[in-house]
Amino acid sequence: MKSYLKIAGLGLGALIAAWSSTALAADVKPSPDVESSGKLSVANTLDYAPFEYLDADGRQVGIIVELAGEVAKLVGAELDIQRTPFPSMIPGLASGRFKIAWETFSANPDRLKQVDFVMFIKAGIAASTSPEKKDSFAGDMPLCGKRVGVSAGSASDFLVDKLSKDCTDKGQAEITKSVFNSSTDIVQAVLSDRVDARMDDATSSSYFEVTSKGQLVVLPTLYDIAPLGLAIAKDDKATADMMVAALAELFKNGKYQEILNKYGMGAYAIKEPYFVNNMDSLRAD
Repeated sequence: MKSYLKIAGLGLGALIAAWSSTALAADVKPSPDVESSGKLSVANTLDYAPFEYLDADGRQVGIIVELAGEVAKLVGAELDIQRTPFPSMIPGLASGRFKIAWETFSANPDRLKQVDFVMFIKAGIAASTSPEKKDSFAGDMPLCGKRVGVSAGSASDFLVDKLSKDCTDKGQAEITKSVFNSSTDIVQAVLSDRVDARMDDATSSSYFEVTSKGQLVVLPTLYDIAPLGLAIAKDDKATADMMVAALAELFKNGKYQEILNKYGMGAYAIKEPYFVNNMDSLRAD
């Protein structure tokens, strides 16, 4: 009898746990678009390791891919990643071609005129170069006179313009900027000496330092440390509420930290996801 009660108790406990999990998931209300289509459609480059990329077997992997997969489970939908070039994402949201562009966007006034954001991680921007060139990046303005590769339309793209102006304002040589559509293309440009350095967010730079097995090193100067987020169409409250609630659940149940830790990015976690529709909404952490 005691044995039976013990087993029954375990069964009841499992049922309660399952009910609690369902109840928590039920709190994440899918947007009308997700509910009608049965799909969580996300625009993504699939070319920005460690956030999203194709592995050796062609599978979609990375931090954002895994987080999006967990969100899809919470809203009872199939994940549909629509491969999209980065420069097309904000115009695509503004024109209604898709509802979510999940990359590591930084918020700025120009972008906030067209889209809103849900912040889910933080990072700065860093430059990386080959080991033999590392010592040539010295002083308070290490990029002056250098050839620097950036992703088109990224925060790094705009930052290099600003840093180059700072160089010339102080009588130093300007930065020669090269724009690429693929982060892997910039890595190859550094390795083949077509540019001296690549400029990217610190998380991605750290990842490529590890995966390049010593062919790239990250320079110590960090620029523009800030929260980063996914983008949604302006004033799309239903999608914003769904994404904030779903990510909050992943923060709460430990999946968020688990996924970041898996890719060596645990240090870039923020305290909670939050909605941003103007610059005053941004938080320090």
